[in-house]
Amino acid sequence: GFEYIELPVAFDCLTIVVNPKNTWCTSLTVEQVKKIYSASGGVKSWKDVNPAWPDKAIKVYSPGTDSGTFDYFKEVTVGKDGKIRSDVSVSEDDNVLVRGVEGDKNAIGFFGCAYYFENKDKVKALSIDGGKGPIAPSLATIEDGSYAPFSRPLFVYVNKKSAERPAVAAFIAYYIKNASKFVNEVGYVKL
Repeated sequence: GFEYIELPVAFDCLTIVVNPKNTWCTSLTVEQVKKIYSASGGVKSWKDVNPAWPDKAIKVYSPGTDSGTFDYFKEVTVGKDGKIRSDVSVSEDDNVLVRGVEGDKNAIGFFGCAYYFENKDKVKALSIDGGKGPIAPSLATIEDGSYAPFSRPLFVYVNKKSAERPAVAAFIAYYIKNASKFVNEVGYVKL
């Protein structure tokens, strides 16, 4: 029952990563990502994704189920009512996910682009084919939305009635004025 103001402040993307020693997989289609993560996908090994790839068990990593990153990924891949496979290694700490993928040649995981940009030397980002050919995550492809469907805008929501208060209005003005500087510091992409 509250009226709110939606303020876009930055772009983010979910970066799908593998171990740098994984030489066979440089890109995936959205459908292949869905097969890997879906409870009904039937994927146990890399060979199940592509017959030319090794018959090695995939170790799957994911952010925790209470995170917005997980919610967005689930919606894009298996849908709001779909189910993610039960054997996923889950952590609320993205650094744990980075270490998990870094430590297993057959691992795959995802997290926000900030953690990928900080850990390019430890994990390899995959290009994603959302229907227009494989696109790698980069500042440009996140900002222009071509790293689809895993690019997404980030918002701040302000209660409309609260925004009438001078202190809240001042905070909003400060936030918007400085958002591009702050989002770069935390690894998101400016609008």
